[in-house]
Amino acid sequence: MSVSAPAPVSPRRIPKVPFWAQIVAGLVLGVVLGWITRSYDVPWLYTTLDKVGHIFVQLLKLAVAPLVFFAILVSITNLRKVNNAARLASRTLLWFMITSLIAVVIGLVLGLLTDPGAGTGLTPKDGKKPENAGSWLDFLTGIIPTDVITPFTELNVLQIVFMAAVAGIAALKLGERAQPILTFAESVLELLQKALWWVIRLAPIGTVGLIGYAIAEYGWHLIGKYATFTADVYIGCALVIFGVYPLLLATVAKVNPLQFFKGAWPAIQLAFVSRSSVGTMPVTVKVTERLGVPKEYTSFAVPFGATTKMDGCAAIYPALAAIFIAQIFDVQLGVKEYLLIALVSVIGSAATAGLTGATVMLTLTLSTLGLPLEGVGLLMAIDPVLDMMRTATNVAGQALVPVIVAAREKILDLDAYNSASASPVDGYETREASPAQTPAPAKATATV
Repeated sequence: MSVSAPAPVSPRRIPKVPFWAQIVAGLVLGVVLGWITRSYDVPWLYTTLDKVGHIFVQLLKLAVAPLVFFAILVSITNLRKVNNAARLASRTLLWFMITSLIAVVIGLVLGLLTDPGAGTGLTPKDGKKPENAGSWLDFLTGIIPTDVITPFTELNVLQIVFMAAVAGIAALKLGERAQPILTFAESVLELLQKALWWVIRLAPIGTVGLIGYAIAEYGWHLIGKYATFTADVYIGCALVIFGVYPLLLATVAKVNPLQFFKGAWPAIQLAFVSRSSVGTMPVTVKVTERLGVPKEYTSFAVPFGATTKMDGCAAIYPALAAIFIAQIFDVQLGVKEYLLIALVSVIGSAATAGLTGATVMLTLTLSTLGLPLEGVGLLMAIDPVLDMMRTATNVAGQALVPVIVAAREKILDLDAYNSASASPVDGYETREASPAQTPAPAKATATV
């Protein structure tokens, strides 16, 4: 009697933890380690958290200058592949302005209702004038660089955007003669995005360092002193992300808002941790494509938005900060000043340039209103805590507007939108491994 051989036992695979779950785990671990560091005074852990978070942010910033240049250059030239490109570009800019205006109104209303500067115990003597202040003259003249090297070495994103836009328009004018340069630019952009994806994979570790250091450095007492202002910023941003954006998706784009958050959440989550719209840009591009926006249009709208679309940093925050500082310095604001805040937020948002922090935009607002720039110093200590929510709002808006415009122009892939849910980091690597299974993107065509 023959004995059959036992069936081979396949080794059990360790289940893969989704990227979003890794980020959440990093947030929780960071809070715990930060609390331990501050409560029990552990110097080596404090230093470790500081270094881990700092290295992660530096790795993100390392690719910012070339990434912005080649992303803007390629995005402008990609518009030649899209029918009615001028219409799409103008509609994108229009919706950037509309959503910024709504956000700044929410910020002003919250500030007027809650009086964030009252009861803080802060005085004008607690303020400090920032080293770099923004003004309209600096903003306008600072767009044009004095040479082509300095903007990259000093990370002046606004000047990099200007040079990239000029190069992209020139390439469009040259036509086929510029094709070798465009091929090179697209290859460099792919290389940069691939390298940045490796950095993004480190985000859970970076999260531990950034959140842990924030808790260890600032603790809860500082947040308590700025409790009303901090709550206003977080509530204002939450109202925009979970109130205004879903309403626009349901009424203007006529799509399911929950599907948007399923698809866009990984980018929003990474933005909260990294505090950098530009650093999050590769993820924002992927989630926007997965939401059914044509690749050619996405490659223009998202890089453009990453440097100019700032509902958190350039709308909600400066509106609340101006009211806060005016109350500390006992300056009365009237209807004219509130209108100026709205105007600065809608027009001057490019001054934030997609980097961590919104000091330049705040100083631009204060100088326009004639408020003391020393007021900026009052908010510097709490800025990292606020910047997480501001940047998450920025990135959510940068993904939202292309979806709205694509839906209104009848170029949104509704099947892709309604099925978007997977983590872009995990999914991106899967597609990289099997490019043959990746369908060619449909040509974007806007209807008039």
